[in-house]
This record gives sequence, C-alpha cells and structure tokens, in this order.
Amino acid sequence: MSPETRTMRRSRLALALIAVVVAAFGVAACGSDSDSGEPSPGEEAAAAALESDRAVIDVRTPQEYDAGHVEGAELIDIQGPDFSNQVAALDAEGEYVVYCRSGNRSAAAAAQMEAAGLDVLDGGGLDDMVAAGWPEAG
Repeated sequence: MSPETRTMRRSRLALALIAVVVAAFGVAACGSDSDSGEPSPGEEAAAAALESDRAVIDVRTPQEYDAGHVEGAELIDIQGPDFSNQVAALDAEGEYVVYCRSGNRSAAAAAQMEAAGLDVLDGGGLDDMVAAGWPEAG
C-alpha cells in the first residue's frame, strides 16, 4: 500500500470518528431536553401549571401588578429587597408557577426558587399565562 493510500485511509477514518463524536453529542443534547419531563418556559409551562392547579406568583413590580395580573396571583417582586425572605416563607410542599412581563424576570425567579428547593414552573410573561387559559384580573 502506498503512503498516499495510507494517508487517505487515515483521513477518512479521522473524519468518520469526528462525525460519530459530533453525532453522539447532538443526540445527548437533544435527549437531555426531552428527558427532563419539564415543559418549556412560557405558554407550555403556563398550560401545564393550569392543569395541575399550581399557585401563581407574579414577580413584577407592584405598579405592573396593579395594571393587570393573573387572577389570584400573589405578588412577590423579584426586584424587591425582601424577595428571598418571601420565597423562603412559601410552603416547601407547594407547587408554583411564576410569571412577569416578558419572561426574563420569571426565569430568574424560577431559578432562585428552585435553588431554594421549591417546585416551580416558569410561566413566562403575562401574555403567555393568559394565552394558556389563566384568567386576567385588574
């Protein structure tokens, strides 16, 4: 076998190994999202929360809450100085869904609440909650 043939075979083998590794990482990444069993943040999570009758927490400011909110939502302003204390006072056995205006603050609040050991879904923004069927008050 000529040196050129050996080099070509090695190149093909290296490319095949790279393709296998890339494919394995792709499958693993996709599998981890679908295996979590958690609905995606936003309307999907809001709908799942409605089905399971979770307690609703609005993490916006009092002014935003007063302008309109999900009926029955408890206001715990993530920007307030006592957010951590209010989260710590929640029933550890409860199930919660959080929302804000657009989904940014709800994601941060959900992460903090999960870190505190609470069962919480990120309902995204108020529009996501309403689109999922939660009644709006205010």
